[in-house]
Amino acid sequence: MENGEIPENANEHCPGPQSESAGKSDDCQGCPNQEACATAPKGPDPDLVAIAERMATVKHKILVLSGKGGVGKSTFSAQLSYALAAMDFQVGLLDIDICGPSIPKMLGLEGQDIHQSNLGWSPVYVESNLGVMSIGFMLPNPDEAVIWRGPRKNGLIKQFLKDVYWGDIDFLVVDAPPGTSDEHISIVQFLQATGIDGAIIVTTPQQVSLIDVRKEVNFCKKVGVPVLGVVENMSGLCQSLVDFRFIRGTGTDEQIDVTEKVLECMREKAPELLDLVAISEVFDSSGGGAAKMCTEMDVPFLGKVPLDPQLCKAAEEGRSCFVDQKCWVSAPALKSIVKNLLAANQWTEETAMNE
Repeated sequence: MENGEIPENANEHCPGPQSESAGKSDDCQGCPNQEACATAPKGPDPDLVAIAERMATVKHKILVLSGKGGVGKSTFSAQLSYALAAMDFQVGLLDIDICGPSIPKMLGLEGQDIHQSNLGWSPVYVESNLGVMSIGFMLPNPDEAVIWRGPRKNGLIKQFLKDVYWGDIDFLVVDAPPGTSDEHISIVQFLQATGIDGAIIVTTPQQVSLIDVRKEVNFCKKVGVPVLGVVENMSGLCQSLVDFRFIRGTGTDEQIDVTEKVLECMREKAPELLDLVAISEVFDSSGGGAAKMCTEMDVPFLGKVPLDPQLCKAAEEGRSCFVDQKCWVSAPALKSIVKNLLAANQWTEETAMNE
């Protein structure tokens, strides 16, 4: 328990050896360290001082959260970082999803290694003004499962915060795992003294997701993290009509692909249809979606991002959706959200993104 570190063999919800409840909490029952924690001298964690010194060069810290997995939170974190970097901000992206680090793939950095210098761990750079740190860079095999209890996860998050040298940056975007678990408590605890600008919460439109997002909003309120806004992702499938496949059912398990016949018919009889975009509500938004929830919970609504197959492809290929016209459905929505975020918080927009 040197320097107040949580031992690896501690119980899952260990309050930490420096906590006043160390060794006395219900969470401490049965822990092999219970007696040592109860009798150990208490005091401030010296690592928090080191973290504060590291974070002194970071102007703004943004957490990206979600109540439920699979809502596109990491995709949003990646594209938010790309967008800020495209505006000439200096940006860092920290992936603290220890068990499911997808950021390296989404930024095209698979197979990269972390390097150390006399200043600390160096982020892996996508561009000169966009650095990334993730446990994904530390795994010998990308298929390796990370089977860690809470204390070990918390220890790595602390190490990322105190040992990674970001230099002078405008934004540190922190991509957190879904839910409200140990990682979330740790990142808030470690950064609280240095100031967290707030959290962006990502959801999909249906109530199954919004139920958990409400919990995420309440978590932020309880721990004193401002909610910068909620993003409704996958808000309706938007896709060019010509990119769809068309099938005919036969009354059996067999399906007949009639795509070419349909496209040929449109070319011959209604060519104007070839330029149309089809929109379909994949998720039930009859309950009002994220916008209604934000009104009810008195938090900002930043906007909607459609379910765009081209954005999904950009994430798979590890590239920005803003560099070409392929993501013409989703990129404008993301740009609008970023501009809303900057304007609402009076963060200076140094260079406008290409329109």
